[in-house]
Amino acid sequence: MKKKLAVLSAKPAHYGFTLNFIHRDSLKSPFNNSNHSPYARIHTSIARSIARANRLATHSQRFGLESNSDGLKSQILSNDGEYLMNVSIGSPPFPLLAIADTGSDLIWTQCKPCSDCYEQRAPIFDPGQSSTYRPVSCSAPECTTDASGFQPSCDEVDRCQYSVQYGDRSSSEGTVATETFTIGSSSGGESVNFPDVAFGCGFENQGTFSSAGSGIVGLGGGSSSLIGQLDKSIGGKFSYCLVTLSSKGTKSSEISFGKNAVVNGDDVVSTPLVTKDPPTFYYLTLEAITVGEESIPFTDGSEFGETKEKGNIIIDYGTTLTVLPADFYSSVVAEVEKQVDGSRADDPSGQLSFCYDAEGFKAPEMVMNFEGADVKLRDYNAWVMVADDVVCFAFRAANLGIYGNLAQMNFLVGYDKEARSVSFKPADCANHD
Repeated sequence: MKKKLAVLSAKPAHYGFTLNFIHRDSLKSPFNNSNHSPYARIHTSIARSIARANRLATHSQRFGLESNSDGLKSQILSNDGEYLMNVSIGSPPFPLLAIADTGSDLIWTQCKPCSDCYEQRAPIFDPGQSSTYRPVSCSAPECTTDASGFQPSCDEVDRCQYSVQYGDRSSSEGTVATETFTIGSSSGGESVNFPDVAFGCGFENQGTFSSAGSGIVGLGGGSSSLIGQLDKSIGGKFSYCLVTLSSKGTKSSEISFGKNAVVNGDDVVSTPLVTKDPPTFYYLTLEAITVGEESIPFTDGSEFGETKEKGNIIIDYGTTLTVLPADFYSSVVAEVEKQVDGSRADDPSGQLSFCYDAEGFKAPEMVMNFEGADVKLRDYNAWVMVADDVVCFAFRAANLGIYGNLAQMNFLVGYDKEARSVSFKPADCANHD
């Protein structure tokens, strides 16, 4: 029996729904390479993480990301997201499996007629077959830089056009339109119908996009992202629970919105969300990292030494590793090395430099001291097995701070844009209800 579609109202946090959040290397993902061993999947995930962090660092101004006078450009790779989500667009609903990315605001998919597009294994959306597809005019509020996060242009019939260039020179160009988005709930609830969501219908898309994907759903903090457009309907709330890489269960990670995304309980800690430019990214303030009993204050390596700058680290589930400014990273590694019990080893892939023989290895306790929130890491949040006998530190040095997804696994992580906070609650995400 077909599920009835609920019609969305604009009441704050009126709706709550939960979706499977599919890791791109899981067996449920079309990106999965069945010929890869578990360690090969980890190596490719780390490689994507390093590339993503390097791109962000290249275009950073201290710990914020720069924009330019020609409008914002996405400074992430076109194909480096780690998690996928199912949505449908149009009437009747047309299914998409897209990269869900907190490092991007723009929502886009390939559209027919595709004049210059990359190969896509799944069917391509045909706006001509949808009764709810509406191109946005150049005078519409959606066709402004503030609303869209990019510099829009006009075609000869007054339709708003977008063009986005990614850090690896991949690009997507097409028409800005509004469409009905349908999001099904994996928590047993009805599917929810969201009318008039602005998105990019891409007719020219070239670069390193994978044929397995159908586009990008931006979940960033900007007004044009899915979070921004559904803001009133979901009360500005979303949360996720990421299963560990070693999980043997069949349950996927999950992402929740609205009333399903509330994180509460005695063991919840919360830290402020910091407003910075560009608004795409979710900025937190990391005050220190505690290793055992030793606290290492945050420093960005500048002439000012220890800095108390608000918003010095981005929380991003699209990056596998946690990335720290080089001087701070060195201080943390020096303290960890003092306290770790084990023999040094080499990463067979050469990607990570601070590794140990897994046999007899014992790691010190680590706590991320965010402003107002001390988040205690388990060993698998701070260390990653890269071979049967080698374990490596899941942190890396760069020119900015990123709190990556390994550090967030088995935590219920909740974002509340209205309260301007991010909350953490320890959880068993493979068995989380």
